[in-house]
Amino acid sequence: MPFNEARHMKLKHGLQLAYCTNIHRGESWAQTFETLQRYTLAVRDRVSAGRPYAIGLRLGADAARDLRDAKTLLAFQRWLERENCYVFTINGFPYGKFHGARVKEQVYAPDWTMRERVEYTKLLFELLSELLPPGLAGSVSTVPVSFKEFIHNTAQLDRAIAHLWECVEHMDALAGRTGQDLHLGLEPEPLCTLETTPETVEFFARFRQHRPGDERARHRLGVNYDCCHLAVEFEQAEQALARLREARIRVSKIHLSSALKVRPTMEVRQALQAFADDIYFHQVVARTDRGLTRHRDLDVALARAAEHAPAPEEEWRIHFHIPLHSAPTALFGNTQDHISGVLETLRSDPGLCQHFEMETYTWEVMPPALKNRDVVEQLVAEYAWTLGRFRELGLAD
Repeated sequence: MPFNEARHMKLKHGLQLAYCTNIHRGESWAQTFETLQRYTLAVRDRVSAGRPYAIGLRLGADAARDLRDAKTLLAFQRWLERENCYVFTINGFPYGKFHGARVKEQVYAPDWTMRERVEYTKLLFELLSELLPPGLAGSVSTVPVSFKEFIHNTAQLDRAIAHLWECVEHMDALAGRTGQDLHLGLEPEPLCTLETTPETVEFFARFRQHRPGDERARHRLGVNYDCCHLAVEFEQAEQALARLREARIRVSKIHLSSALKVRPTMEVRQALQAFADDIYFHQVVARTDRGLTRHRDLDVALARAAEHAPAPEEEWRIHFHIPLHSAPTALFGNTQDHISGVLETLRSDPGLCQHFEMETYTWEVMPPALKNRDVVEQLVAEYAWTLGRFRELGLAD
């Protein structure tokens, strides 16, 4: 049966699935809206013709301020209705420019120690509240508090916690007026304040200590679980999700994403040069019998390996989001097994999380071997892979 038949978007248990539009360029609202018309509708026609189609919207700060204009927002609402589309989640991680120029560590700035991050996130929830269909929960994903190199003392961490509590209060007030279930997800990432699941659990405990017994934290603030990021840390999905559940931390959204996995032989390291770009961070976590070693970026890991050859048993996990449907090659593996672990957990606990987003934002910097089709074909293939896994597990018809 051709993939573009409408039955493929029939998800069970109230699950919501979208691709994140951060794969496309666009900093102003005009640029963002142009990509929705040009690419997102083309994908919709291939995967969800005749059915309501979910959009995972990326809004940078400039686009969010543009969309705040009442006439602009009304025009977008009417467009969504006319095109049978809806928004249930917003990617609020990148505040500023995200394509075409050096991003690297600046993707975490402003972080949660800064007022700009607070006001931007509050605005995203105000917009999302206006866009949500009746009865649907709304999520925003955000930076994992900060980049570790940015935090130098506990006063900064406490300021970030105070800012997050302010955002919780804002979400809760919005929810009280609208009846909507609004929640923010901090997204653990290598070398960030929230990097591993144990660090995340520890942070949430500290966060709750600021206001003991305040249940708003449990409902409004959670984790945006990125499969690529946790796989890079060599975490097992079932164990990581169990830790979050035991700590009563909400899984706000799950990013379905896959990382590079390699044995760093000379041949592999030469091939990896094609992945070392000047735009995004590609943190590397290396595992040997002695434990884990973290490298700030792929070029750093490659330079150190040139000086000191990796041990034969060494394995690298690289923070480079590769297409979900990419098959392993002789040189490169992937971390699809982590995604499978997440979905297996979901099968046994369908209430784990309702928001899912495919997030392969590295399209522009992928080596040609992974970029042998246009972006619409790439996204259609990701839907085919993802929905195939959902159906195999009884999570979709």
